[in-house]
Amino acid sequence: MDSTKKYRKIIASLLAVTLILLAGCKVSYKLTGASIDYTKVKTISLEPFQNRAAYQWGPMAQMFNQTLNDVFVQQTKLVQVKNGGDLHFAGEITSYDQFNKSISSDGYSSMVQLKMTVNVRFTNNTNHDEDFERSFSAVRDFEASQSLESVQEELVTQMIKEIVESIFNAAVANW
Repeated sequence: MDSTKKYRKIIASLLAVTLILLAGCKVSYKLTGASIDYTKVKTISLEPFQNRAAYQWGPMAQMFNQTLNDVFVQQTKLVQVKNGGDLHFAGEITSYDQFNKSISSDGYSSMVQLKMTVNVRFTNNTNHDEDFERSFSAVRDFEASQSLESVQEELVTQMIKEIVESIFNAAVANW
C-alpha cells in the first residue's frame, strides 16, 4: 500500500506541474497561415497583372490573376475593392522562358526547364514598413521528348500556384 500511495503522490505532483506549465502557455494557430490584424486591415485591391514577358502564352495572365484573387478570397476575410485597399497589389509577369537543362549522350536536350517570374509591388496602407517590391519565380522541368504545348497548361498552373503562395506568405503570413 505504501508504494501505491507514493506512486499516486508522484503522479499527482507531475500532473500539477504540467497544469501549471500549460496555464502559462498560449497556443494559437491559423489554418491559412495569414496573420492579418482585421481591426486595422479590412480591404484589399488587386490590380490586374499584365503579361510583359517576351514569350507570351495567352491564358497565363488571366490564370495568374484568378489564382491570386482566389487565394485572398478563400484564405482571408478581406473585402475586395477596386482601388485604395488597405493592402494593394500590382505587378506584371516579367518572364516566361524555357531552357535546355540537360543534354543526353547523343548531344540533344533531354530535359527542358520552364521558368516564370512575376514582379510584385505590395503596399500595406496601414503599415508602410511592410511594403515591398520584389520578384517571385518558379520552375518546372519536363522531358524534351514532350512538346511544350502538351505540358504547358499543367506546368503553368503549378508555377502560378507556387508563386501566388509565395506572394501570399510574403505579404500576410509574417512568419
